[in-house]
Amino acid sequence: MPKKRRSRGRSKGGKGRSELVRCSNCGMLSPRDKMKRVTSWVSLVEPTLAKELRAKGAYIARQRVMKNLCVSCAVHFGVSKVRSADERRGF
Repeated sequence: MPKKRRSRGRSKGGKGRSELVRCSNCGMLSPRDKMKRVTSWVSLVEPTLAKELRAKGAYIARQRVMKNLCVSCAVHFGVSKVRSADERRGF
C-alpha cells in the first residue's frame, strides 16, 4: 500500500497507542497525537471598553483557550492546509 506521509499523519514516533481526545468543534474522537492543538487568547472585557481602559493604563486580563481540532476541522478553519504530494512527503 502506498505511503502518503512519512509520519502517517501522526506525531507519536514509536510510542505505541495514544489516548483518544474529542475534537473541540465537531466532537470526533481522534488520537491525541493526530489532533491539531490551537491556542487562542480571549479577552474577558468588551473591545470598546478594553480600548478605553487601555488608554487609561489599566491591565486587562486575557484567558487562554486551548482547542483540539481533528484534521478535517483544522483544514476547514485554515489551521493546516491541503498540500501537494511533493510538499507532503518530505523525503
